[in-house]
Amino acid sequence: MTGAPLIDGLQYARWSEKIFRQLREGRVDAIHVTITYHENFRETVHNIEQWNRWFETYPDLIFQGRTAADVTRARQTGRTAIFFGSQNPSGMEDDIGLVEVLHTLGLRFMQLTYNNQSLLATGCYEDEDTGITRMGREVIAEMNRVGLVVDMSHSGERSTLEAIELSTRPIAITHANPAGWHPALRNKSDHVLQALGQSGGMLGFSVYPHHLKDGSACRLQDFCEMIARTADLMGIERIGIGTDLCQDQPDSIVEWMRTGRWTKSIDYGEGSAAAPGFPEMPHWFSDNRHFNQIADGLSAVGMTAGDVQAVMGGNWLRFFEASFEAPANASEKVSQAAE
Repeated sequence: MTGAPLIDGLQYARWSEKIFRQLREGRVDAIHVTITYHENFRETVHNIEQWNRWFETYPDLIFQGRTAADVTRARQTGRTAIFFGSQNPSGMEDDIGLVEVLHTLGLRFMQLTYNNQSLLATGCYEDEDTGITRMGREVIAEMNRVGLVVDMSHSGERSTLEAIELSTRPIAITHANPAGWHPALRNKSDHVLQALGQSGGMLGFSVYPHHLKDGSACRLQDFCEMIARTADLMGIERIGIGTDLCQDQPDSIVEWMRTGRWTKSIDYGEGSAAAPGFPEMPHWFSDNRHFNQIADGLSAVGMTAGDVQAVMGGNWLRFFEASFEAPANASEKVSQAAE
């Protein structure tokens, strides 16, 4: 076992044995997978039950990751560690106590919003960003306490900057690109990216076509040059890959992602009435066997071998090590308080 691990900061594929085997063909050591969009707590647990069946059925391919050490275990055993995440706080409903329960069940990332205003913060599609709410401040503190990463991928600018300031642990934007490269509502300003880098947070670069310059026709060279420029802005140690791969999902799923239960009309998000479904992936990345093309592309634009390894997984591993568990002195503080 040599070199750094290969880690994807986010996927929402239609999981199957085919994809699990492609993960192994691509030597992907760990993935943050979305298990919840608009589901409530019980529905989130139902989704975890499905993952438990997959872990039982394909133990030679995948297992549930809970700590950074599981990435090393995955590499040693030739498997992929699966880390759970939620793209909305709907799974905790309006009960802050469920933050710890969800962490106990394996959740390691939770977005404070998915495009819309939530009980915690403002989404990137709202006209006015009022920032982190009163409940949001409490939930961020609780997430910091238990080791649940604050993810602001779909949040507005003010809310994201306030989350960076309020969180006592570095936050993540697991799947987005610089807005200066492609001005999608979901992409992030240089101001946000600089603040994220300075705070020790992580950005995962997305290959989802709506986030790419020229969409599905985006060139690998342009994508990799953008990564290199962002490294100069944020620091090479603050960036990774978060593909936002939705492999094999039917178009009905993208409608669920955008519409959920909050509206009776169709929300087209970054799509349109003329093109409401999933866009075609760029030819250089359509499944988990193609991470080597990104790595080769980064080398081709001048990144050193060490920097390529950092972007392809080494930086995420270090972030996992600092993020997924309660602080080492937490139990001591509780004991001292009891005395």
